[in-house]
This record gives sequence, C-alpha cells and structure tokens, in this order.
Amino acid sequence: MDAIQTAQPLSRPHKKPNLFRIAVATVVGTAVEAFDFLAYGTAAALVFNKLFFPQFDPVTGTLAAFGAFASGMLARPIGGIIFGHFGDRIGRKSMLTLSLLLMGICTVLIGLLPTYEQIGISAAVLLVVLRIGQGLSFGGEMGGAMLMAVEHAPPKWKAFFGSLPLVGAPLGILLSVGSFALVTRLPEADFLSWGWRLPFVASAVLIVVGLFIRHGIDESPEFEQVKREKALARQPLEEKMPLGELLRTHGKSLILCIGCKIAEVTLIYTFLVFSVSYAVSKLGFSRTDALHALLYGAGVLMFTIPLFGVLADRIGARRVCGWGGMFLGVMAIPIFLAVGSGSLVAYSIAVFIAMAFNYAIMIAPQSNLYSVQFPAELRYSGLSIGVQFSAAIGGGLAPLISATLVQKFDSILPVGIYLAFLGVVAGTSAFLMKPTPQDARRG
Repeated sequence: MDAIQTAQPLSRPHKKPNLFRIAVATVVGTAVEAFDFLAYGTAAALVFNKLFFPQFDPVTGTLAAFGAFASGMLARPIGGIIFGHFGDRIGRKSMLTLSLLLMGICTVLIGLLPTYEQIGISAAVLLVVLRIGQGLSFGGEMGGAMLMAVEHAPPKWKAFFGSLPLVGAPLGILLSVGSFALVTRLPEADFLSWGWRLPFVASAVLIVVGLFIRHGIDESPEFEQVKREKALARQPLEEKMPLGELLRTHGKSLILCIGCKIAEVTLIYTFLVFSVSYAVSKLGFSRTDALHALLYGAGVLMFTIPLFGVLADRIGARRVCGWGGMFLGVMAIPIFLAVGSGSLVAYSIAVFIAMAFNYAIMIAPQSNLYSVQFPAELRYSGLSIGVQFSAAIGGGLAPLISATLVQKFDSILPVGIYLAFLGVVAGTSAFLMKPTPQDARRG
C-alpha cells in the first residue's frame, strides 16, 4: 500500500470542485445540526424545567434545565478533540457524516423520552446523557464544515465561502424557533404533553436529507495534498497526535482563537436561551412574541453573515472580526438596557441588532481567520478545539451566568456589562492573531 501511495505524484491534478454543491452541503449540514442542538435550548427555556425537573421551585427548575443545557455545551470541546483528531488523520468528509448521524440519533431520542412523572429521576439523567451526545456531535461538525468550505474556496473568496456554513446557524435558529413558535400555539396541556416533542422527532427527516447531500461531496483538496506529501516522505499521518502537536507548537494561536470566539458565542446563546426565559418570566411577554423576535433577527442574519464575509475578503478577516468585537463592547450595555425596558418593541429591536449585526460581524470572518492560524495537518483539531472551548466557556455558561446576575442584582444591566467586557477581549484577541493575505496586503 505504501508503494502505491508513494508512487503518486506530489502535484496530482484535482478535478475542479463543485463549489455550489459544497456550499449547499456545508450549509444544510450545519443548519440541521444547529436546529437539533438549539431545539434543546428553546425547550429548556419553555418546558424542561416543568417536565424533567418538577421537584424544584420554578427558578431552581429553570437553572437545572439550563445546567443540563450547559452539559451539552461542555461536551463540545471533547467532541472537537475527538473529531478533530480523526479529521486530521483520516479526513474531513467522513467526520462530517459521522457527526450528523450522531446528532440525529440523540435528538430523536430526546423527543421520545419519558418524563419525570413517568420514570422519575432517570428521565433527567437520560436527558443529560443525550444532551452530551448532541454536544459531542456539534463539537465535530462546525470545525469540519468551516474547513471544507474554506479549503475548497478560491483564494479571493475564502472568507465568503467560509461564511456560508455559518449561515446554517441562523437557518437552524429559524427551524428551531419557528417550529416551537408553531407548537406553542397548541393548548398548554397538549404542548406540555406531546407538542414539544414534534420538533425533535421531525428532525429525523432533516438528518436523512443532510446525509444524502453530503454523500456526494469530495474530500478537502488541502487535506489530500497533506496526505500525498506525507506519503512521499514516508511519514504517515498516524505518526503524530494532532492534539499534542497542536498544544506544543500552536498554543498561542489556540488561546487567541478561544479569546476571539467567546464573546460572539456568549452573545448568541444569551439571546437564544436566556432572553426567552427572561422575556416570558420577568417581562410578561408571551412565548410567541419572544420567539418571533428571535425569528426576525435570524432571518436577516442569513444575509448579513455572507455580506460581512464579502467585506472580509475585501479588507481582511482579522480587521472585520476585531472591530466587530469592539463594536459589541460599545453596544452591549444599550442593547441589554433595551431588553430590560419592559417594552416589546425595544426588546425586539435589541434582539434584532444583537443577532443581525453584532453577531454577524464577529462570526462571518472566523472560518477564514481561524484556518490561517494552523497548518493543514493540524487545522481540524486547532479550529474545532478553539471554537468549541469558547462555546463551552461562553455559550454553555451564558444562560446560567445571565440568570445568576439577574437574580443577584435584580437587573439585566450586569449582563450587558459582562458582554461588553467579552467584546473587548474578542476584539483584542482578533487583532493579535496572524493576518490573512487580505489583512497583510493592507498593512
């Protein structure tokens, strides 16, 4: 086998990639995974405290449901390590297929779970186990999808194509929040009995579609190049542990990726999970009104992410990401003052600005920016671990920290201060990262 591999020329020509199919495959896959992952967050804010943690008072039950939500976020770095390891050894494509399949199984099973009333504490335990499975899956999905898009893209359009998998996130939000907006129209008893299960079980159809579309895409050309180079050097990819090599040689880049990502992921999960609970329980808004505000922001976000991706291709991904973090540092406090004002209009505008602009500016350039921080043979591990550790620290703790701050200070203002601080951290981290070619050309 080695003889066959080493006989391959280093510069073997590749067929021209089908960029449209790759774009569709990465967007659809991340949308399905985001839908499955975020459906839990919406359910945690609306029903899980009642059905799986009913032995607690309402506030403690909500914190317990958010804690179970956080378990999936905390599992994402482990998924990033596992999927990154094999993605750097055997390929991006196979790991993307496996992650999508794992997510689908866990999500459908959540929709079929018996409640606390039926099997007692085992219901909560099983819920957490399946949530961890979702976290492992999502930990491997996002990094692989980002890489597949960037590594197939033409040099002048890497930020734009790299932003397309990230459009899957607002698509997933629309699917998740939209499905719950529909089922919450059911009578309360029906919603709590069986209505909340429908989005989870119906996701099986989306998983099948995602697997079918991804089956036909090619492996990343940059990964194939690494394989050929290793074969010519008689140095198989399996000789190195990607994680160990990553920490030894690219620790600074990994830390900066985590610092750059943390504000954006904290912002989005604060709004997707905590703000819904806050709007319903503290402000007295209906569940439908709170979810509609998220839908409007997610709808525009689908367009602003690629627009900021195009901007990053013009002026540099590091600049866009860095100034996006600083923009959040300025806007976070006014946004959360509007959220806590008690006005549905002010709340909806704040959600719209935070999602469609603050979040979009920071996330759109990340695929391109993060990919240049690591060599191709360590890129899946580096990008996945950087993204997912930030998700665990920022997104996983966001609902818990926000709920705790509001409970302690009886005000949502401290949440805005917390996000403003993280925005400055993110902007500073971005400006300290290695530049993309567009950043370098502009000095």
